[in-house]
Amino acid sequence: MLKINEEQWQVAKEKLRRKYNHLSDEDLAFQAGEEDKLITRLSLRLRRKPSYILFTIGKEIQDISSNRL
Repeated sequence: MLKINEEQWQVAKEKLRRKYNHLSDEDLAFQAGEEDKLITRLSLRLRRKPSYILFTIGKEIQDISSNRL
């Protein structure tokens, strides 16, 4: 389970938007406590397993100051 705060999500969202420029605002919509819905939505949109989405977001927020995707 992923726990993410709004500040972390803003940075991760921009990194995801650069990596996957076809994602819409609706795809990247996030509300605290609804991380599972976000993971499911992104996995369907990106056609990736939820474990990949968790890994990708986790990697992005692990080093939040990094500009790397």
